[in-house]
Amino acid sequence: MKTLWVCSLIVAVWVTAWALHRAPAPVRDSDIPVPLLVELFTSEACSSCPPADRLLEKLDKEVVPGAQLIVLSEHVDYWNQAGWKDPYSAASFSVRQSAYARRFALDEVYTPQMVVDGSYQFVGSDSGRAAEVFKKALNARKLPVRLSLSPADGADALHVHLETGILEPFYGAQNADVYLTVALSRANSEVSSGENAGHRLNHVSVARALDKVAVLTKGNSLANDMQIKLEPGSDLHNLRVIAFVQEAGQGRVLGAAMLPVTAP
Repeated sequence: MKTLWVCSLIVAVWVTAWALHRAPAPVRDSDIPVPLLVELFTSEACSSCPPADRLLEKLDKEVVPGAQLIVLSEHVDYWNQAGWKDPYSAASFSVRQSAYARRFALDEVYTPQMVVDGSYQFVGSDSGRAAEVFKKALNARKLPVRLSLSPADGADALHVHLETGILEPFYGAQNADVYLTVALSRANSEVSSGENAGHRLNHVSVARALDKVAVLTKGNSLANDMQIKLEPGSDLHNLRVIAFVQEAGQGRVLGAAMLPVTAP
């Protein structure tokens, strides 16, 4: 049994099966929206970040033909010395962004930065560039990822069932990492100091942690059962669960899925 700490959330994971059959088929049907993972690296201490936060909020609601946008706000901590400590920030998100910077051969990290499917990066407030990238990302074949949620034993717990399709050779990946996060659907802050002093900042799909829960190897699929223990008194209507499969080395995102903990 592996125990994962998600800030105030405790995630206990049990791997129950490596399924080599009954795997979902690759996402190719034009009638099925293609899931695209949209990560935003942001900070409440950065004055250029609120426009990107607003764009992510728009994308969370927007209907993009042929796509299902799965957005994830990841608050970095390296801005915390600039007069305001972002309450949603974590060093792990800064580490993840730095890994992307190395992959994309960037001279340095910056905010706001948007990364789509681990394959494209650009300034996080650039809506025009986002639209261009979404069109490109829709051409990639997607590994199916399925989530189901149900009540678990205990008042503040959820049962999560996660399945993936088979990692076939045509995906071009030898191994892939399977990630899971519980995110706040909505969050906000009244910023009292720093570059955004006096402003109320709103966020969507705020990751509280991002944990690798399994490794998927070529020729295999995955079926995992997970028990998620939530902080007592958590607002279930304000939580969503996101899972995605990413090529080892923080490469391309091969597939993703999202479910609200409770239906809106």
